[in-house]
Amino acid sequence: MTGWSFATVWEAVARRFPEAPAWWHGEAAADWAGFERRAEALAQGLVAAGLAPGDRVGELVGNHPAYLETFFAASKARLVPVNLNYRYTAEELRGILQDAEPGAVVVQGAYVDRAAPLVEELGFVRRWLWVDDGNGSCPSWAEPYEALAGAGPDPARRTDASARSGDDLVLLYTGGTTGQPKGVMWPQDGLFRMLEELQGAPVPAEADPEGYAARLTRPGPGVLPAAPLMHGTGLFFVLPVLSRGGAVRTLPSQRFDPVEVLTVLSRERLKGLCIVGDAFARPLVAALEAEPARYDLSALRVVFSSGLTFSAETKSRLLRFAPRAVVVDSLGSSESGGMARTLTSAQDLSGGETEEGGAVAPRFKVGGRTRVVDDEGRDVVPGSGQVGRLAVAGHLPLGYWRDPEKTASTFLVLGGVRHVVAGDYATVEADGTIRLLGRGSVCINTGGEKVYPDEVEAVVKAAPGVRDCVVVGVPDERFGEVVTAVVEPEPGAAVELASLADACRPHLAGYKLPRRLVVLPEGLGRAANGKADYRRLRALAQERLATPTR
Repeated sequence: MTGWSFATVWEAVARRFPEAPAWWHGEAAADWAGFERRAEALAQGLVAAGLAPGDRVGELVGNHPAYLETFFAASKARLVPVNLNYRYTAEELRGILQDAEPGAVVVQGAYVDRAAPLVEELGFVRRWLWVDDGNGSCPSWAEPYEALAGAGPDPARRTDASARSGDDLVLLYTGGTTGQPKGVMWPQDGLFRMLEELQGAPVPAEADPEGYAARLTRPGPGVLPAAPLMHGTGLFFVLPVLSRGGAVRTLPSQRFDPVEVLTVLSRERLKGLCIVGDAFARPLVAALEAEPARYDLSALRVVFSSGLTFSAETKSRLLRFAPRAVVVDSLGSSESGGMARTLTSAQDLSGGETEEGGAVAPRFKVGGRTRVVDDEGRDVVPGSGQVGRLAVAGHLPLGYWRDPEKTASTFLVLGGVRHVVAGDYATVEADGTIRLLGRGSVCINTGGEKVYPDEVEAVVKAAPGVRDCVVVGVPDERFGEVVTAVVEPEPGAAVELASLADACRPHLAGYKLPRRLVVLPEGLGRAANGKADYRRLRALAQERLATPTR
């Protein structure tokens, strides 16, 4: 084996701590020996179906052990795990599946309705595996996942660890911030090293899984990813936990319920929680403050957040209930992994530089892997007020799947060093602090999900009564931004938000649906070249929505 492979590391961990828990899900659980055994059986089943190294395996699965086992199995067999957004409609999934062309797809029962309309046309999928989660029965076009994973592996057909390579891929589709979602190609060696270095752990140049596992003095912590595993935030949180022999707790409800999350954290004394900024933290704080004696978060050590603003005020309120925890604000993306992070503890609340609300402000600084550069690739001068783009070096993806042009424009060589410049805009304060402005000029970040306006506009414009439309993000206390349609109606037409959302629902994931509506009978004021002034329309939408209707 050349380079680090997650499967080979996890196999070594399973030998090191065979009886330690690896995952819990409702009443079901697996120790590390069982986790490895089930993944090996699944890997053998995928190979038996005709999948070969480099073939893709789609995961249309929520926060469920099957997601982790499929990732493990794919890595074992040198297959490429592919995240599939279970919030997408069948129409949206079609584009991703046609791009990735997976040889197998694992489908959780709750999401069968997304996959069913696509089965006949996607002939490249050799095997559909159905994960029983209590939602319906196995469809005729699939076979039970448990029939493979639960059958036990054949010792004579074990996957060959020596054949694995650090060049084996993980394909992570973005949320569509550049229009159509794109698959980011992470080599396993680079992804493993990037995540380990973010933990402050030195990684030997030569891969040594047995030595890595031998240095672990005890199994890792138990954690709960409330953020979806299908996104980089959730996945990058659990991978290093598993590499340290930790355990992942997932919730059968498959939805974010703050009371359920807090109950499980308290009852099971979990050490880590992964969320997406205020969208998750505010409901958690509200539940804690409503019943302060109900929950005990004294065991909690880490609250990890990425993908959305985690306000100082909310952070402060949360840490009052978790006095031994550290909040980790991570700045990163699917293309870069972690660029920078800041840590805030309860002790920090009594002093230091603070924002309104009393919590230490998150401070990301240039340096290390991260720079802010202008269009010529030169470093932005701190304190100049100049807007640039974040550029990150270090362990990086190979590029975008089947998109050499986008790869060439995003992965740039600056000063002889390869960087990813994915479109996160920022300025640099005089003290080197990065002030983030957002990804791209018009992308909407709602609850950690990225929404690109072009996609939504195309659907809204096809709705009855709509003559023209621009989609913008309007600030929202909980979700950061909400999708807002600024619509010019057809003459004499009355466009209502409820009917507009109903017209869009068959074509868009729920989080992409317009949540606010501004109607402009006078038109959008497009320029002669047809372009809309997004900045003006966003400001106009904010003004109209802030003014009560009379």
